[in-house]
Amino acid sequence: MKESIERMIDYRNKVMGRIDAHDQVKEWQRQGERVVFTNGCFDILHAGHVGYLAEARRMGERLVVGLNSDASVRRIKGPLRPVCPESDRALVLSALEAVDLVTVFDEETPEELIGVLLPDILVKGADWPPEKIAGAKAVLQHGGSVLNVPLLQGRSTTGIIERIIEAYGGGSRCETP
Repeated sequence: MKESIERMIDYRNKVMGRIDAHDQVKEWQRQGERVVFTNGCFDILHAGHVGYLAEARRMGERLVVGLNSDASVRRIKGPLRPVCPESDRALVLSALEAVDLVTVFDEETPEELIGVLLPDILVKGADWPPEKIAGAKAVLQHGGSVLNVPLLQGRSTTGIIERIIEAYGGGSRCETP
């Protein structure tokens, strides 16, 4: 039990503020490692997220995830979201082997954060045309790449929420009827 708690604490070391994230990214780059950046809400982590993050990580040696804050998620998704608070979402992401660093941002897009971090590779899902990817201009101007990753079809947080509501009718009981 103690060992699993210690590992959880280690995961939290992957969650950093913007300044520490910048310093870590620069250190990795000085060591010759390609830093990949992606972002999202990651409200209820599912197989689509995990596959996407694993694929993004394969594009470089380090993966940084920009995580929308609770306030940012509410502005994008509406007042009922997020389902999971940013501290939980950050911890879950940081526990993934593919993820090296998680940093939370409060803006609606990570454009400012990307301009500070200047990763080598910026990755978004295939549903994002490159010209609409926040931060793409800054990454390209600094000699980086902007790439798309295929998405696992039929997987979305919204879909999960809708299936839960349909299955349980908004009630609080989770037992099978």
